[in-house]
Amino acid sequence: MGNDGGSIPDRRDLVRNKPKAEQADKANQTRARWFFCALSKRRLQEPIVSCALGKLYNKDSILEYLLDKSAYGDGEKICGHIRSLKDVKTLTLTPNPAPPAPASTSASTERPQFVCPLTLKEMNGVQPFVYIATCGCVFTQAGLKTVSGASSSSPPPSSDTGKDVKEQKDEGREDNVSATQQLDVCPQCAIKYDRAEDIITLNPSPSEEERMRAAMDRRRLLEPTKKSKKRKNANGNGNTANTDSEPPAKKNKKAAELAALPSTNPSIAAASRAVVSSLAMEEAKRKAGMSDAVKSLYSSEDGPKRKETFMTFGTFTRYA
Repeated sequence: MGNDGGSIPDRRDLVRNKPKAEQADKANQTRARWFFCALSKRRLQEPIVSCALGKLYNKDSILEYLLDKSAYGDGEKICGHIRSLKDVKTLTLTPNPAPPAPASTSASTERPQFVCPLTLKEMNGVQPFVYIATCGCVFTQAGLKTVSGASSSSPPPSSDTGKDVKEQKDEGREDNVSATQQLDVCPQCAIKYDRAEDIITLNPSPSEEERMRAAMDRRRLLEPTKKSKKRKNANGNGNTANTDSEPPAKKNKKAAELAALPSTNPSIAAASRAVVSSLAMEEAKRKAGMSDAVKSLYSSEDGPKRKETFMTFGTFTRYA
């Protein structure tokens, strides 16, 4: 082989190796999560909200999604767990006090908009950030942990010796409740929150997001079900009407009983008495026209009126 103008194939030409899987740029993924809305993919602009899974959204995008679920193609996949505005929290963010970079440099587009008010760390994805679910204030995880740890380790104020036993028992009960719930105060707005339940991580890792989703489902199962409002009576005492709960058979029976009651109207009473008297006269005329043989079937001359008729008179029933 060779010297004929051809080429000698190498192993690289004959055996094709499996291409390596393409890997997404982690820097671009981090920038997309912390600088852009997770739903509309537009740049984050206040007001900014976050869900129970720690994702960041523009509030106007969430409103568009709730009004029209088909406004975004992948809306159900991204934020299908958001049922209403009650499922999101408006964040209280601290603007970045650093001066913007010159427009000629490319770093101006990468400048974070917000920082932690405690540590002044920029919210760019390098430091883990959290927000408090009760008030929406955003801090770095390390800064909030440091402040809450310092407040919890501070010694309680000395109690006066003149307090009675009842006040001491009440204070001990409050201390036990706060110890079980791990209540703390937000360092920015002084609103109480629970350390175990009210601290939500922003843009968590996949494993952390699964844990937060399980906690969200558990909280939703504990939510009370909506009860239907009962109709009130005309009196307004809150009791349901008895006529609505009665079956139609009972209603018809009551109507018949009311119709059988004597009327208090004198004209109707007089008409009913006239009808009864006319019927009695017709019955007397009918009996007067009967022969003696027919009368003997219904009554005896020397005894009381028989209860039997000619169909049952003189019959015998044998019992086994």
